[in-house]
Amino acid sequence: MTHRFDSIDVVREGLRSVDYLADDSIAGVAFLADRLEKPVLIEGPAGTGKTQLAKSIAEMSGARLIRLQCYEGLDEAKALYEWNYKKQLLRIQVESSEGDAEWTEIQDDIFSDEFLLPRPLLEAITADDPVVLLIDEVDRVELETEALLLEILSDYQVSIPELGTIEAKQIPLVFLTSNNTRELSEALKRRCLFLHLDYPSLEREKEIVLTKVPEISENLADQVARIVRSIRQLELKKHPSISETLDWARTLVLLGIENIDESDAVDTVHLLLKYRSDIEKAIKDFTANSAAHFEASQAS
Repeated sequence: MTHRFDSIDVVREGLRSVDYLADDSIAGVAFLADRLEKPVLIEGPAGTGKTQLAKSIAEMSGARLIRLQCYEGLDEAKALYEWNYKKQLLRIQVESSEGDAEWTEIQDDIFSDEFLLPRPLLEAITADDPVVLLIDEVDRVELETEALLLEILSDYQVSIPELGTIEAKQIPLVFLTSNNTRELSEALKRRCLFLHLDYPSLEREKEIVLTKVPEISENLADQVARIVRSIRQLELKKHPSISETLDWARTLVLLGIENIDESDAVDTVHLLLKYRSDIEKAIKDFTANSAAHFEASQAS
């Protein structure tokens, strides 16, 4: 059996090489997922890097990323496979017009690999090349679809009535993400290794900003991380994601701002917050705590 990663350190350094800053828990779970051939369920608030972790694992390992974006109403035809009905109909018309083929022969012909349309789950387990399968926002699907996922991830095989059982050519590295919009089944959780990703610490977010926005100064990166941390302590509908922090940092650099003051924060807060009520709360907090937010961050 060939493993992707030799050690936890290899995972951590590999992720760093593609600008994903992983701590020991993240690197450790990815390493164990490879060795134990188990899926990883990543839970946490939106915008904490869950999807990006799977993408970065694929990039660092040279694997192909196959993504199943979950949504309400996702069914087997979109997740697993479906038949190319138009192509089947054309074949039926051609063979029927020729008049030689029996119906059983036509059935055997049209229900073959030639007419099968693999969707992400089937594509992942039948791939010849290394694959990372990302099942994104699994908490958005219904229980029936979750049961389908559980079946595939338990046995890594698919039963197609017309073709029989298709077994995996390899065990893909699987990551499922959840924003906790509903409770997932205990059966699915038992099948997976678990990783919780929360918003990063102050120092970690500063390091992320310095890594992802190389043109930023350490002073400005520190201010960005401190102000974002203070905003996340407010009661908001949606807290700033890491990607929104990076958008704000890039904007401040483009505007030539080196020291953030209250006016700068008010003028650009829409890059961090996307609800009017949240923006109003943040602006009120900026005004009420101006000295604490801006003078302290500039002096650090």
